[in-house]
Amino acid sequence: MSPDFKNLRNSFTWAGLVLNFAVSAQYGGQRPNFVLIIADDVSFDDIGCYGNSQVKTPNIDRLASSGIRFTNMFLTASSSSPSRNSIITGRYPHNTGGAELHTEPPDHMVSFPEILKSKGYYTAQAGKFHMGPYARRGFDSINENGKLNGDGGEDLWVRCLRDRPRDKPFFMWFAAMDAHRIWGPNEFSGTHDPAGLTPPFYLAQGERTRADLASYYDEIARLDHFTGLVADELKRQGVAGNTVVIIMADNGRPFPHSKTRVNDRGLKTPFILCWPSGTGTLPAVCNSLLSSVDIAPTILQLASQDIPETMQGIGFASLLKDPSKELRTYVFAEHNWHDYEAHERMVRSRDYLYIQNSRPAFPQLGPADAVGSLSFAELDSLRKSGLLTETQRDIFIAPRPAEELYDCNADPFQFRNLAGGKEYRKEFEKMKAVLAEWMQETGDNIPSELTKDWYERAPGYIKTGSFNIRGEQVDEKYSATKINKKGPY
Repeated sequence: MSPDFKNLRNSFTWAGLVLNFAVSAQYGGQRPNFVLIIADDVSFDDIGCYGNSQVKTPNIDRLASSGIRFTNMFLTASSSSPSRNSIITGRYPHNTGGAELHTEPPDHMVSFPEILKSKGYYTAQAGKFHMGPYARRGFDSINENGKLNGDGGEDLWVRCLRDRPRDKPFFMWFAAMDAHRIWGPNEFSGTHDPAGLTPPFYLAQGERTRADLASYYDEIARLDHFTGLVADELKRQGVAGNTVVIIMADNGRPFPHSKTRVNDRGLKTPFILCWPSGTGTLPAVCNSLLSSVDIAPTILQLASQDIPETMQGIGFASLLKDPSKELRTYVFAEHNWHDYEAHERMVRSRDYLYIQNSRPAFPQLGPADAVGSLSFAELDSLRKSGLLTETQRDIFIAPRPAEELYDCNADPFQFRNLAGGKEYRKEFEKMKAVLAEWMQETGDNIPSELTKDWYERAPGYIKTGSFNIRGEQVDEKYSATKINKKGPY
């Protein structure tokens, strides 16, 4: 155990103790169990209870009907490992040291499962791991064997619940591979008929895109099935009442316009919290603006533990009793290297979204797996024929604007850039200033020599001369992994 973690574990502030006692008393004094289910590459509006009438998610919808459905939970990155490292540490990607895909944070990072484990919780992981060695300290049991976990990453979830010691509260990190590409046949293939699907308007509407979407929905159906098995097992063991079940995703769907983008399609996640003994069983909706860095401190609050100073998020336990409250004014996110060179920063309020792009020369085709998809191929065919709509064409635009501003109420899909317009000058300057303040306080950086493209921006994962070569990391210049300031919120 690192000296830093020992100090954090033993440093309880008076304010933190008061909060912990208050939370413990509010929910009956018994420490709850936790099951965190993380989908892979699923956008918020690809779950039935979020208004999608095409996808079949009866088990997730049932949990939402007896829990709280959050409508404005945003991730800090639309890339898998940066997002997951951010969730588990309660820190922004550049503050974890793992801001680029497949980079590992330093060993001194502290995860919330590590704190739970040190306080008597049994902690287990099953499915996709995709985080650094520091995160392994947080788990009594790690089950990342791909063959044992199954194609969707969920086969060991119920077994983990059955094999746990019965004399301890528990935390489970259940990480699916669904709905990450590549999609092969599975037991839920054919659940969704391509002919009956209507793709989002910014995608092509032809047979290839509908087939792609059907396969994606089939993977979500498998995730839903195993979520139902977990819920049933908790009931069978008699612990469902005092178990906090959270369902979310790590980033947006693996289609053009979504994954790796810093818009709502890439960053807004479904977030459902079900805890019968803590919040009751009546359905509730929380519209409060929240960030995924807030999840770690909230779980610690509910477990009656102090929040360490390393966590940049804010606990939202109070929303579970009063979902109408507002805690944040802003959320922030970043897009660093993910197959291709990139550096974008985003700040979003309830009303506006501002994006700063330091690499506007490049189009935003999506990650390599999306570029190799049937959906991309169909869009590209329309492009070559001159038949794209304005919104469909967005991914091919190059150069792009260096700054973007969107009115999220009038333009919820964020296609009409208002930056530069006199009418929105005040909002533009305000959001730009807030982002600059966040970057400065948290030690963010725009390196001149970023990691270059590892693949050609074309289907096939064609390697470039820069393959496997990393540039300067965004955390290096200002030692961002040692900065704990939250920035504005």
